[in-house]
Amino acid sequence: MLFIAFLAFTACSKHPAKKDVAITGIDSTLRPGNDFFRYVNGKWYDSVSIPASQAGVGVYMFMNYPQRMRLQGILDSISKSTNQAGSIEQKVGDFYASGMDTITIDKRGYEPIKPLLAKIEAISDLSSLMNFVGDQLKVGNSSIIGFGVSTDDKNSSMNIALLYQTGLGLPDRDYYFKSDSSTVAIQAAYKKYLATLFQQTGSNAQEAKKNADLVYDIDKQLAISHKTKVQLRDVQANYNKTAVADLVKKHPNIDWTTFLNTIGAKTDFINVGQPAYYDALNKLLKTIPISSWKIYLKANSLERYADDLSKPFVDASFEYTKVLSGQAVQKSRGEKMANVIDNYLGDALGELYVKKYFSEDAKKRMLVLVNNLQKAYAKRIDKLEWMSPVTKQKAKEKLFAITKKIGYPDKWRDYSNVQVARNTYFENMVSASTAAYQFQLAKLGKPVDKSEWYTTTPTVTAYNNPTANEIVFPAGILQPPYFDNNADDALNYGGIGMVIGHEITHTFDDQGAQYDKDGNLKSWWTKDDYAQFKSRIQQVINLYGTYTVLDNLHVNGAMTVGENTADIAGLAVAYDAFKMTEQGKGNTKIDGFTPDQRFFISLARIWRVKMKDEFLRLWINNNPHSPPNWRVNGTLMNTTPFYEAFNVQPGDKMFLPKKDRITIW
Repeated sequence: MLFIAFLAFTACSKHPAKKDVAITGIDSTLRPGNDFFRYVNGKWYDSVSIPASQAGVGVYMFMNYPQRMRLQGILDSISKSTNQAGSIEQKVGDFYASGMDTITIDKRGYEPIKPLLAKIEAISDLSSLMNFVGDQLKVGNSSIIGFGVSTDDKNSSMNIALLYQTGLGLPDRDYYFKSDSSTVAIQAAYKKYLATLFQQTGSNAQEAKKNADLVYDIDKQLAISHKTKVQLRDVQANYNKTAVADLVKKHPNIDWTTFLNTIGAKTDFINVGQPAYYDALNKLLKTIPISSWKIYLKANSLERYADDLSKPFVDASFEYTKVLSGQAVQKSRGEKMANVIDNYLGDALGELYVKKYFSEDAKKRMLVLVNNLQKAYAKRIDKLEWMSPVTKQKAKEKLFAITKKIGYPDKWRDYSNVQVARNTYFENMVSASTAAYQFQLAKLGKPVDKSEWYTTTPTVTAYNNPTANEIVFPAGILQPPYFDNNADDALNYGGIGMVIGHEITHTFDDQGAQYDKDGNLKSWWTKDDYAQFKSRIQQVINLYGTYTVLDNLHVNGAMTVGENTADIAGLAVAYDAFKMTEQGKGNTKIDGFTPDQRFFISLARIWRVKMKDEFLRLWINNNPHSPPNWRVNGTLMNTTPFYEAFNVQPGDKMFLPKKDRITIW
C-alpha cells in the first residue's frame, strides 16, 4: 500500500450532530490533583464486581469480554443456519459448532493426540527428534524452535525468515529465577499442571512428578539463555541477519539444512533475533539425553493442546491459569470458542462483525481526527527547542509518510485451504493452524504486503507497525468510551484522540525512532539530537520506576518506557489537536465541566479498569504498558494544561514542579 500523503486539514470539519454525553460517577469529595484516576473512576471501581470468569473488568483489554459476547451472538446464529459449503459462514459456523460439542470432545478424551505421543515415543536419536520438532512447527507447535516470517528490518520492502527465543512453559524467563512467594506459588502450580497432564496420559503419580521436575529443569536451562523483556527492547541487538551456511557450521546439533527442508523454508539468510538461545539449544541437544527430550516434548504437546481436549485436560489447564491470573471460574464454552474462531479464522469472523456493527461514518470521523493529530504533531516538532532544523525536517517527512488503517482491511484473508467439519473440533483446529503456517511461509523471500493487518477487526486495540510506518485502529476500539461518533470533541479527543496520539508517538519512541520513514532500521538523526532524545527517554524510565502498585511492587520503567513515552506525548498532541476545534477554543461548560475538564476526564475513563491482584502482578511482570491508574496519573503529572484545568497545586500528590515535567515531543 502506498503511504498516504499529507492531506489538507480542517479543524472544524462537519460531522453528525453531536450530543451532550453525560459525565457521571465523579467523586467530588476528592481533590483531582491527588489521584485523578480515583476522582473519575473511584465510585465505579469500588462498586463494580469482577465477573468470576474474568481476571478484570472495565475498558481497554477487558472490553474484549463483551466483544466476545457479540462474536458469540454472531456465531450462535450462523452455526444454526444452513450455509453454503466452503463459504465463510459455513467455516466459522461449523468450527464453532464443533467446539461447542463438548459431548463428542469429552468422549474422545485424548485420542486426537495419541498419534502425536506415539511419534514422540518413536524418537530414537537427535535427527528424529529435530524432524519431529519441524513437523510440529508446521501445525502451530513451536516447541524448541521459534520460526516465523516477517519484514526485514533493514530492507522493509521484503520478508525474511526469523528465529526467536522460545521453549518455556512459564510466561517469561524471570519466573524461573525469582523467589518471592507469589512467583514460587506460580512455579508450584506449573509443576502440578505438568504432573497432572502426565497422569492423565498414563503415568502414575510418582512418575508424573518426576517427569514434571525434569521438564521444569529443561525449561530453566533454556531460560538462562533468554533475553529479558528489557533487553528485548533493543531493536538493533535483535537484528542479526545470518547466512544459513554459517548457522549450519555454528549449530551442527540443530542441523539447520535438514530442519529448514523439513519445514519447507527455502532461504539463504535468517534473522536470528536472540542468538544466545540457539547457541545454548545447540549445546543442550547433546548434553540432555534423548529420553529426557522426549518427556519434554510430550509435556510441550500436552500443554499446546490441553484446552482442545476433553474436560480433565481443560480443567488442569484452568487450575494453572487460576493461580497465574486470579480468574475464579472458567470462561463459558461459548466465550472460549468465540476467542478460538477469532484466533484461527479472524478475518472471516471480522468480515461478519463489520457488516453488523461497524459504521462507515465512524471511519470518516476517525480520519478527520487522525489528520488533525498529525497536523498538531507537526506543529509540536517545529517548536522543539532541543532538535535541530535538519532532524525536524526528517521527523516531519516520517510523520507525513505514516499509513493510516481504520476499521477493517481492504481485503480479507482467504481461508479456502482450511477444512472444517461440524464433528471434528481437534482436526478443524489443526487444519486452521496448518493453513496459518502456510500463509506465513508463502511470504518468505517475497515483497511485503502493505495491506496486511496484524490484529483482527473486532479486537479492542490499536497498534503501530514501525517497519511499515503505519498506525492501525480496528473497528473494535471505535466505540465508547474511546470513540462516539455523535459525542462532543472533548470526549473524542481525550479518548480516541489520545490513542491516535499514542500510536503516532510509537513512530518516535525509543524503538520507533530508530526506523526511517520507509520502515527501515536506519538512523535519520544527528548525533547531538539523538543524544538529547535519549536523555528525555531516560527521564521517563526514571520517573515511572518510582511508581508502585500493590504497596511495594514497582512499575518497570525500562520495560514500559515505549508505552509511557507514547502516553505522555500522545496526550499532549491530542490536547493540541483538541484546541484546534471550535469546542476546544471556547469555554462553554457541559454538565458543569469546561471543555478542558471533559477532555481530561475522557482520558481517565478510557483506562477505567479493575483487575485481580494476581493479574496485576502478571501485568507488571509481562505487560509493556503501565497499569491503568498510572496511565492516567503518570501521564497527567507531566501535562501542564491538566494542572490549569483542575487547579493542581503544590502539596497535591500529583504535583510535579514545572521543571520536572517531561516533554519529549
